[in-house]
Amino acid sequence: MATAAAMAMQRRDWEQGILAQALLEAGDLERVILLTKGAIVQGAPDGRLAVVVAGGPTDPAMGGEAYWRAAEGTGDPGMKAAVLGLLQYLLQRAPHCPDGILYHVFDRPEMWSDGFNCAPPFFAAMGLYDEALAQIDGYRKPLWNPEKRLLSHIWDDGARRLKRAEFWGVGNGWAAVGLTRVVRSLPPGRDEDRTRLATFVADIVEGCLAWQRPDGLFHDVVDQPETFVETNLAQMLAFAIYEGIAGGWLPAGYRAAADRMRAAARARMDAFGYVQGVCGAPNFDRPGIATEGQAFCILMESAGRKLVLARHSTVDGSRRPPVVHEPRDRADVIPAG
Repeated sequence: MATAAAMAMQRRDWEQGILAQALLEAGDLERVILLTKGAIVQGAPDGRLAVVVAGGPTDPAMGGEAYWRAAEGTGDPGMKAAVLGLLQYLLQRAPHCPDGILYHVFDRPEMWSDGFNCAPPFFAAMGLYDEALAQIDGYRKPLWNPEKRLLSHIWDDGARRLKRAEFWGVGNGWAAVGLTRVVRSLPPGRDEDRTRLATFVADIVEGCLAWQRPDGLFHDVVDQPETFVETNLAQMLAFAIYEGIAGGWLPAGYRAAADRMRAAARARMDAFGYVQGVCGAPNFDRPGIATEGQAFCILMESAGRKLVLARHSTVDGSRRPPVVHEPRDRADVIPAG
């Protein structure tokens, strides 16, 4: 039901992308291919995809990994060229600071916590691990609050100050999910990077759990109980926790908290399959429904099932090593010119 409801909704570029990623993780390659074709139809001359209802410069990257898997699965050269065009745009044309860290909007030099799930997972999926890690470190430096173990939402790089210092729940969720996806993509030999990112995910989880409500959910700004009760952060953190436990890089002790989040989110699905109470479209400043809320329901459920399978994958109880992608040289994925 969640998938049918999501497919019925009008989507912005990042929503097209995160829904494609969710369906990829659910094993629904047919719909991933359809979403990829739709994103290409609504592409821009600069290489961005799904921009008929556009967000920021890096938002299309949320679907980059799924779009590339669709291109690989079909062998369609036009599809591959479109995804590589998106990658080229991010690396060469998207607005960024002098250090190369990508900005989240076109008209202002801002870094948002949302950005952790935009370019970094796409870069990592394409084998550009150093690029992914550089972006993560660039976002973490101005946004991370080590005392609260939470991320502020928006850094104004021009004014050199936090524009929105509040700890937006979904912003922390985007970060936990993006970091999780990068951890999964890191190849053997990047153990130090994997440990560092896993620790970062655990810190975000701990920072959020300090404010988890008895019902398993969180407030829109996690440490401000006067803000509305929000559903999507629970789904996002449950996904990250289940993936981390299944991958052997997060403690199994987090599972009980994730199970509470999953149960609470499930209870908010209505008769039509819509997850109610997420940061609602179109402005995401009040409870409602949104494609991203549907996508994270799918992601949460897929990760929960994966954890069950991982627990039963070997007779002796040991875990199989995670699937990683072979590293690519930058020149292999960036067209000349």
